[in-house]
Order: sequence, then C-alpha cells, then structure tokens
Amino acid sequence: MSRSPSLPDRPHREIDPDLPDDERLEALRGHFEDLVEVNEQLSNQLETARDRRERLREEVDRVERENETLKSSSLYIATVEDVVDDGEVVVKQHGNNQEVLTEVSPQLADEVNAGDRVAVNDSFAIQTVLNAETDARAQSMEITESPAVSYEDIGGIDEQIREVREAVEQPLTQPELFDEVGIEPPSGVLLYGPPGTGKTMLAKAVANETDATFIKMAGSELVRKFIGEGSRLVRDLFEMAREREPAIIFIDEIDAIASTRTESKTSGDAEVQRTMMQLLSEMDGFEARGNIRIIAATNRFDMLDRAILRPGRFDRLIEVPEPDRDGREQILEIHTRGMNVADTVDFAELADETEGYSGAEIESLATEAGMYAIRDERDRITHEDFEQARRKIEDGDSSEIVASANYFYR
Repeated sequence: MSRSPSLPDRPHREIDPDLPDDERLEALRGHFEDLVEVNEQLSNQLETARDRRERLREEVDRVERENETLKSSSLYIATVEDVVDDGEVVVKQHGNNQEVLTEVSPQLADEVNAGDRVAVNDSFAIQTVLNAETDARAQSMEITESPAVSYEDIGGIDEQIREVREAVEQPLTQPELFDEVGIEPPSGVLLYGPPGTGKTMLAKAVANETDATFIKMAGSELVRKFIGEGSRLVRDLFEMAREREPAIIFIDEIDAIASTRTESKTSGDAEVQRTMMQLLSEMDGFEARGNIRIIAATNRFDMLDRAILRPGRFDRLIEVPEPDRDGREQILEIHTRGMNVADTVDFAELADETEGYSGAEIESLATEAGMYAIRDERDRITHEDFEQARRKIEDGDSSEIVASANYFYR
C-alpha cells in the first residue's frame, strides 16, 4: 500500500518588532506568501486523498459484489412439462433434457403453468418464472416488416404469381371470399425449381402486398447440434409469427430438414427427423383461416419426404421454372428501369440470346453491362456492353456475381 503524503512543514519566521515599519511590512508579506503556498499544498493533498478514497470505495463495492456472486448458487433454465397435484411439477432442464419431479413453493404455486420457462437451482427447486421470450436465435432470423419488393419487380412467372396470390394473399386480405364459396384456403405453398428463378422475391412480394411481417428462415439453420434445440427453435419461430400476425413464414431450403427419411440410426439424422416432426406438428396446428401463412422453397423437390407434401400441409405445389423468351425480355426491362440505357439496346434480341438464363443471371447480365460502361468512362449503356457481359457470363468469368444475385433473387 502506498504511503500517505507527508504534511508540509509549517513556515515559521521570527519578525523583530523593533524593525522599521517598511522592513517589518516586507517581512509580514513574505510570511503571508509562505502561508499561501502551504495552503495550496494542503489543498492538493486533500484532493488527492479524496480521489484515493473514491477509488477505494469502488474497489470495496466490486469485491462485495464478487463475494455475493460467489456465495449465491447457479440457476439453470428449465421448462415445466406438467403440473401435478400437491404442489408438484415435472420440469425438464435445458441442455441435458433431464426430467425431474419437484415441489413448488406456495409463493409461486399460482404462477407456474405447463410450458412455462423457469429458473431452477442445483436441487431443481423453482426460483423464479421467466418471461415467455422466444429463443434469441429465432429473433435473429431475418424479419422484414415491409419488404421493398412488389410484383412489378418480378418477371417471367406471371402464372406462378397468380397461384401464390390465390393461396397466400387472398386468405389474408379477403377471407370472406372463401366463406362465401364454402371452402378452406390452401394451408401452405411450396415453391420448387432451379436456383435464381425468383422464389424468395415472390414470397417477399406477397408479404409486401399484404402488409404482413415476413419471417425468413433457412432449413439449414434449423439443424442443431444438441438434442431438442432444432424442434425448440421451430416452436419459437411459429410462436413469434403468432405474436406478429398477420405474418408470412418463408422456409428456404426446406429439403435440409424435410428430406426423405431413412433407416439411419445416427444421432444427427434422428435430430433432423425430430425437427421435421416438430415442423409438421406446427403446420397441422394452424387454423386454415388464420393470419399466418406458410411458404416454403426448395431446389431439390425430389428429396422431400412424402409426409411434408400431403394435403393439409402444402396444398399447393408451384413449380417456378427458368423464364421463357418473353419472360427473359420482361426481366431485362425490369432490371434496367433505373439504368441509363441507350435507345439502340434491343431487349428482344438479348432475350433470344439468353436462352436458359435464370432471373438471377439476367440481373447479373445487366449489372455487368453497366460495369463495362463505367470502365469506358461512359454514362450510357450500349447494346455492345450487354453483348460483352453475356460473353463474359457464358465464359464463367462472373460466377461470383451470379452467385450473389442468386442469393437475392432465388
């Protein structure tokens, strides 16, 4: 510990009373200046002492908090599985899925219900009831209150747009039409087709037209390491949709958790199947005319399990193919609306030359043509720029651009 600073010596000056007045006054003035200097030194030492006292007080508070933390027992998150008689409940601890029958204190007996998330101590005694918050991983999924995509931004799939609007948009915006006819609207829509054909954009456009919350999750994100995590994440996502309805749940790459079941006994395959069963259960639990609609997409329709395709889950299966010649021309016009394109650009000719292109590749073509104009320091894009961009794509030099466009456009 540092030593406290010593006090300054008090100045002592003998003044001869027999001195002439002017000399005596000068001596008194010198003595006064000595006293002022000592006073400043004492003030500085007092301020230093106050700062040190404040630091020591903070150190004491920190040590006391650490001491309280060390004395308190750890709490664990669990879920109440069942409430039995005589103030007892069955709880399942998260992580190890251990189920224990434990008593509930009289203070919490009226607050604990089946399905509640609670904090338990080492003896599995319930200490507090937690808020019904969804998994933080569910909250991190992409949630767009109003996607900035409309039907006018999608080209080449007019028939698919009509079918999706009938199955998803109309039940949310015009439920009375189904009541008048006396039919149940389709419970879910599955979009399938090659990458980059506009499946994700179509789902976002529907959400935009209905002012619904758009919740997007990838099937691969539901595959978890620990037992029960994937199914819990599915439950939390659907619960979040109920809280934000009207909502549209879009499950991309659904083949990651809904592929055909096999006889494999590995724990990983078993966990994927448990996640799929939870998804099927959540889909079956929705009311047909609810304010939550489900859209899924896949590039591997052939891998899907028949259970996910049966009527009542995905009632409408919509193929989203690569655009035809008219569709390619329409997509070119859409992606060049905001571009400074020369009048000599012939979209009809470009549509003929881009047979087999997906919507994402056509978007890449427009972007790459603009890059050629920038490279030549021009502010207008010519037909030759599109031709050079097409040749570059066909040579495989712009695969990274196409891949990024696929991610947005699929």
